Amino acid sequence: MFEFSFRITLVTSILIFALLTILSALGVWIIRQYAERRRIMDHPNERSSHSAPTPRGGGLAIVIVVLAAGIVATFQANLIHSLIYLVCGAVIAYLGWRDDVHSLSPRARFAVQGLVALASVLGMGYFKSVTIPLFGQLQLGAVGFIITLLWIVGLTNAYNFMDGIDGIAGGVALSAALGWMFLAANTDQHFVYWIALAIAAGSLGFLFHNWSPAKIFMGDAGSTFLGYTFAVLPLLSADEGGDALMLGTLLMWTFIMDAGITFIRRALKRENVFAAHRTHVYQRLVIGGYKHAQVSALYILLTLLAATLAYAWSWGQPYAPPLIIIGLPLIWLFLSRTVSRLRNVD
Repeated sequence: MFEFSFRITLVTSILIFALLTILSALGVWIIRQYAERRRIMDHPNERSSHSAPTPRGGGLAIVIVVLAAGIVATFQANLIHSLIYLVCGAVIAYLGWRDDVHSLSPRARFAVQGLVALASVLGMGYFKSVTIPLFGQLQLGAVGFIITLLWIVGLTNAYNFMDGIDGIAGGVALSAALGWMFLAANTDQHFVYWIALAIAAGSLGFLFHNWSPAKIFMGDAGSTFLGYTFAVLPLLSADEGGDALMLGTLLMWTFIMDAGITFIRRALKRENVFAAHRTHVYQRLVIGGYKHAQVSALYILLTLLAATLAYAWSWGQPYAPPLIIIGLPLIWLFLSRTVSRLRNVD
């Protein structure tokens, strides 16, 4: 009975995945035609990684696919939590689309994102603890409320900052979503599973148009929505569980490390941390001579590695904690040292 049920579930998942991938790819094509007619273009400047005007806003197709899947999956979930996610995710996506079209001020964006984060925490809860491999559980108490707010706003923007070369944002979304699919299936989190499946399928459909050389960019509508979604997936999984926060961090570790360390380094130099720049590790790799596809593939593989370790840790495998706490930072240190040796990265 179990094997038959699992086989039906697997076949259904594959069929839905294929359908959503096709719909996303078609949606991106439609948005591309619209963006070209309305001149919604990303024009290159001295800080850009592309050399020709390119349509943007293709990530809106991912948003539509995920929200549609979320509406259907709501019937299998905590109604309040799922509705809060759908409404807040739609607000974040709309804000991003407005920024794609009209370039909103940073103050306006952060104000709305802050309100969305507050609504998410009030509606879905906040992290009261975090479990750190090898060290155990750390109680956060009331401080967890602030940490959760900063986590949501921070990851929403970090994902946007990291959407700078062909394929990287969509590729990491695909691999991280696959990780969430396996984790959610393991814990019977139906809503999270279908959201993750929709993200993976939507991102794959988008990558048909965005892989180097990109015909359209994701835009803020897609990148901020994905950042917000990956930030609240741990809350949707377990609103107080420390394991969920650690798992969510692991699946976003490449973007968190790159955006976080770059932000801190620029802040220490007293630079404008919100101004456009080309000092992220992925940008410096491109400047140093690596192709967009090579760098994006590297980030995808590192995300898949973290997803594998996250899954192993969730199953209690003893080799996972040391590899997470020691292995991943060593990989990033090696990558950073490699970048520092490249020519023409300054």
